[in-house]
Amino acid sequence: MSLTAKHKRELRQRRHQRVRRRVQGTSTRPRLAVFRSARHISAQVIDDSAGRTLAAASTVEPALRDKPGGNVAAAREVGRLVAERARQAGVATVVFDRGGYRFHGRVAALAEAAREAGLEF
Repeated sequence: MSLTAKHKRELRQRRHQRVRRRVQGTSTRPRLAVFRSARHISAQVIDDSAGRTLAAASTVEPALRDKPGGNVAAAREVGRLVAERARQAGVATVVFDRGGYRFHGRVAALAEAAREAGLEF
């Protein structure tokens, strides 16, 4: 059985909802949410109790736009950048939300870079 793009997207969204039932970001430990597309990757540090984003980074930003955004090197750069911005916002520990994606490749590279830059999860 071949999966269509629409069906794959629906399955990922279902996995993400299943994870989000348990993973909640609080003001003391916000959620580091990852979104991955074919060309770009982005990450946000979110306080779900207040409903606000504390820090964010993406390959769509002007600083990272010149480089290819759909590879592991770009994901590492986004992870490092979001961790620096989160530290500036006073966040030291987060809970990781992989967004329904498998923890490998770009998602894992982003997480490792964020850990190396000082975020704990």
